[in-house]
Amino acid sequence: MNESPITPRESDRILLVDAPEQAWDDSAWRRTCRQARALGFNGIMAACGQARHPRAAGTAEDMADPDVHETMDHTLARLAAVCAEEALHFYLDVAPADIALPSDRTKCLAQWLAVGVRGFCCRHVERSAPADWRNLIGEVRGRAAGGRFLAWTPGMSAEQVKALRGAGFDATFLSLPWWDFRSDWLVEEHARLSAVAPVIVPVTADGPACLQADAGDPDTAWRRCIWTAAVSGSGVLVSDRVLRAGAVDELRAMNEWLGTRRDDGEALALLTGPLSACTALIKGGAGVVLNPSSERKAAVDWPLLRSRLPDGYSDIQLPCAEAHASLAPAACLRFMARRTLPVRPASSSMAEKRKLGLGVMSASRIAIESVEPLVDGGRFAIKATPGQAVGIEADIFMDGHDRLAACVAWRAADESGWQEVRMEPLGNDRWRAVFTPARLGRHVFVIRAWLDSWESYRIATLKKRDAGADIALDLLEGQALLRDAAHRARRQSSEGARTLQEVLDAGELDAGALLSDATAQAMSQMDARPFETMSDEVHVMVERRKAGFSSWYELFPRSQAAVPGRHGTFQDVRGRLAAIRGMGFDVLYFPPIHPIGRTNRKGRNNALTAAAGDPGSPYAIGSEEGGHDALHPQLGSLDDFKELLDDARGHGLEVALDFAIQCSPDHPWLAEHRNWFNWRPDGSLRYAENPPKRYEDIVNPDFYQGSQPKPRASLWRALRDIVLYWIEQGVRIFRVDNPHTKPLPFWEWMLGEIHARHPDVIFLSEAFTRPRMMHRLAKLGFSQSYTYFTWRNDKRELTSYMEELASSPLAESFRPNFFVNTPDINPYFLQASGRAGFLIRAALAATLSGSWGVYSGFELCEARALPGREEYMDSEKYELRSWDWDRPGNIIAEISRLNRIRQANPALWTHLGVRFHTVHDDEVLFFSKTTQEGDNIVLVAVSLDPHSSRRAWLELPLWSWGLADDAHLQLDDLCTEAQFELHGKHQEIELTPERPYLVWRIRSLG
Repeated sequence: MNESPITPRESDRILLVDAPEQAWDDSAWRRTCRQARALGFNGIMAACGQARHPRAAGTAEDMADPDVHETMDHTLARLAAVCAEEALHFYLDVAPADIALPSDRTKCLAQWLAVGVRGFCCRHVERSAPADWRNLIGEVRGRAAGGRFLAWTPGMSAEQVKALRGAGFDATFLSLPWWDFRSDWLVEEHARLSAVAPVIVPVTADGPACLQADAGDPDTAWRRCIWTAAVSGSGVLVSDRVLRAGAVDELRAMNEWLGTRRDDGEALALLTGPLSACTALIKGGAGVVLNPSSERKAAVDWPLLRSRLPDGYSDIQLPCAEAHASLAPAACLRFMARRTLPVRPASSSMAEKRKLGLGVMSASRIAIESVEPLVDGGRFAIKATPGQAVGIEADIFMDGHDRLAACVAWRAADESGWQEVRMEPLGNDRWRAVFTPARLGRHVFVIRAWLDSWESYRIATLKKRDAGADIALDLLEGQALLRDAAHRARRQSSEGARTLQEVLDAGELDAGALLSDATAQAMSQMDARPFETMSDEVHVMVERRKAGFSSWYELFPRSQAAVPGRHGTFQDVRGRLAAIRGMGFDVLYFPPIHPIGRTNRKGRNNALTAAAGDPGSPYAIGSEEGGHDALHPQLGSLDDFKELLDDARGHGLEVALDFAIQCSPDHPWLAEHRNWFNWRPDGSLRYAENPPKRYEDIVNPDFYQGSQPKPRASLWRALRDIVLYWIEQGVRIFRVDNPHTKPLPFWEWMLGEIHARHPDVIFLSEAFTRPRMMHRLAKLGFSQSYTYFTWRNDKRELTSYMEELASSPLAESFRPNFFVNTPDINPYFLQASGRAGFLIRAALAATLSGSWGVYSGFELCEARALPGREEYMDSEKYELRSWDWDRPGNIIAEISRLNRIRQANPALWTHLGVRFHTVHDDEVLFFSKTTQEGDNIVLVAVSLDPHSSRRAWLELPLWSWGLADDAHLQLDDLCTEAQFELHGKHQEIELTPERPYLVWRIRSLG
């Protein structure tokens, strides 16, 4: 009588029965089942001993007794039948390892399934080898179709959980009852468990979290446990002790809400830092913000939470209309993250043309100057992400002493209506406002300023009154202004309009009412805005968060075969996805995967002549098998590639493709579009050159018709259509090879065309070239760029370069991606520094930049180089390679930890917010990264000396946090997960080649 499994659309909602055994007669069981179903549970779980009433739990001796089996089977069949009548799945909470011999376990569990048990919560999972579990589960399912096995995982180590992959479990359990409602380990554990099976979250009487709830008000503390569990997993397991605590209505509401949810596999994410007053979690668009304290209220920073929503979400919706500014002790509040459509403006410009040629007499009376931020005076868009507050400042002034008012008006490029945010004066004619775009795509803002007639009148009249002057005539003037405003507001039913009418209806002139703040507020809504002046439009490009915060891993698919010498395939890459995601990377980047030409094919180590079997450079794109819209046949088919994309997404990875605008002489375009290429007087092709390097295996298309300024429009469209083709297949990230060798107008046109259709597409510029060219490409629309970080090694170079990137004008338009190595660049520093050098560069890249990347082999400390050159020996660009991914001396664990640290600390999500601090050693770099909101502060110290230990004194910038020089500071060591306290600003540290960096997080200020 096995029932059909729970569908993927239905969440597990299981009631755990903890009642004493003597309560388990038929009527008690039926009452329990009916109550569970009435509350919306779809499953019920009882301990093995309880279900066997009146006997004790099953020991090895008991289970050898046939009478025990018969009694057990009869009892379970009876209990399961009642569950079935109430449409409940019946689970047993058991420890299979306690059931005599393995053969008895298989027989016993299969027999229990046969009499109606739905599945088992398996305790003490770590006591048996994963292979034993795999065998047991397989054998049981072989005897009795169906049956779910839920692994009780709280208390298991990360390695023990990882070993369960493939063991066959249908669910795991999160350690929520032991969480402090603040630490980031819960999210890390959820990610580990999700790699094994969907995660069920228990709400039990175990652990400090639920004990705290049990001691408090069930409408607050228990509610916090219940809704945190509902949001965090694919299902819940609720102890009936929660029912006895009085949380019945809350459980009914939770189950009703879960019944409408579908687990989409999205990761659990923490939106707040450790210094936030509250904690916010989100998964699959559903979130909960909670107060970790049982004693104090906690303020809720809703703008901060909106700015940190995962990609694809842009706004927060609350179950009630009014946002909560704070939470009571131990309280929580659910919210939903809302998706919005990306901005897709019309192909023609949406900017309104300003009127010109009106003459000096018609010039604006109000001046709007020094608008910030601006990129090249507004020629290019500034960059932002959804939910990121965009602060706008400007100098606004006019002749005389009258008061002004100003606002920032903004809209998405495909909207006609403007939203307005009032600007506030900062002093000295400087004004500021903040607006927050929610949708992906291009937005526009202008500053509007006007004479504030009423405030000018009010301030002048108040001065007269305070000076004892007669203001009777002034009051009449004010009344006239009020009548004009009321006339403008006659069709409105706003509060402001009613306020004005009440003042006028009073009849007798009342200076107090006329000059009050309430009247001033009403008049500001009805202002006629005389002398209104508008600034030029400024564009803002809102890109998804991964444009600024991402971790890239580059590999050659053809080198991923498990057998040395065999050409790798997309299927081989799929076998590597778990390991790459396990290191914490979220972007998997492939060099070109297109057919490779044969003419002038390069041999190993860039030899001019290829030997038989040499695969050639993948950058020599095109052969008779196709060009840029084709796949290399040995890698697999288009269907194979799409399956890889789907599998990668399931692992939390996005695949990035290389867009290299160059062709092998065998590319189909050479025959189909001969006029796209540059031919020499003797009829030969002009090959690519970068003296002394020559690239005889590739040719570049000619974007213009010779020396004429007329572009080859058909070529431009063909290149755009290649990108659109791969977008259609599911790719949303492109790394562009050598964009600085292609015309700038082409990039501005093409990036604009793509982003108008697909605002979520990200482009990485591989422009190792002159600084101004790199920066111009970023302004034209590239989302992020390679940098000079690869060659910045000493303290002065690193400090000055980071300060340059984090300051205007680069801060508004240039997003760095700190790649530590590439297939073309084997840095001299890594060649001579050993394992410590790789750790140093990884720590610097991962903590200084929001985006960083590694080329495979970096984690193995691969540094063999061609003599005297920054190039790899036996480069994968020219041959197949085979790697031992467990090679001794690797730094896989350290990279994984760095990426986990990045994910858990919003201060590391950007290259901004960096400050360098005093450390008395030129070989040690000490800096902090702080979020704009100040809720997350990370301190990093990195030795730049890979060969020896460094002891150095550093100065903690206590004064910048409002602390005295002798203050105590509570810190987390994010590399060791230790917690400690420091006293005073002067601290001595030691960095060694084995551990050349420290990453600390401030846990509490004061």
